[in-house]
Amino acid sequence: MRTRALRTRFICKFLSLTILFFIPLALSPASAKDLSSRLGLGYRNAFPFSLSAIALQFYPSSDFGLLGAIGVDTLDNNSAFGVQFGVRKIVFKEEHLNFFMGGTASLLTKEQNAVKSSGYELAAVGGCEFFFAGLENLGFNFETGMAVTSLDKVRFRTLGDSFIRSGIIFYF
Repeated sequence: MRTRALRTRFICKFLSLTILFFIPLALSPASAKDLSSRLGLGYRNAFPFSLSAIALQFYPSSDFGLLGAIGVDTLDNNSAFGVQFGVRKIVFKEEHLNFFMGGTASLLTKEQNAVKSSGYELAAVGGCEFFFAGLENLGFNFETGMAVTSLDKVRFRTLGDSFIRSGIIFYF
């Protein structure tokens, strides 16, 4: 019981410090590659286990974005499912590049050797979405950050994904 209370306190402190770190960044203005009112469709490998996902990104304003991803694998005795929601704040823009900070929350289910486990992941991320000249509608992402994952056990982990894993999004 004491271990659970310590774990809960640690998670609360981690999330509080993460939020305090991101508040100044969220209040700073940005300018350049405008994605306002744009919807993107693509893929992300957004989960703590190997599971590719279909991803949607929408920017209701030029500085804030919403993202969602869903991944499904129905392999017998080794299935997996994940759904992710997140928010991004663009903190720095260049002509073909947007630096962002944000967070994601995921619900996870994984079956391995006919044993199922369910849980969640909370992540604080920073990263970049870049665009090539001539391919202005195709965004390539890379991300880094920290996450708390609860799937069988609670673990803390660092994140670091290249644009191959973090995803490629086509904006309409």
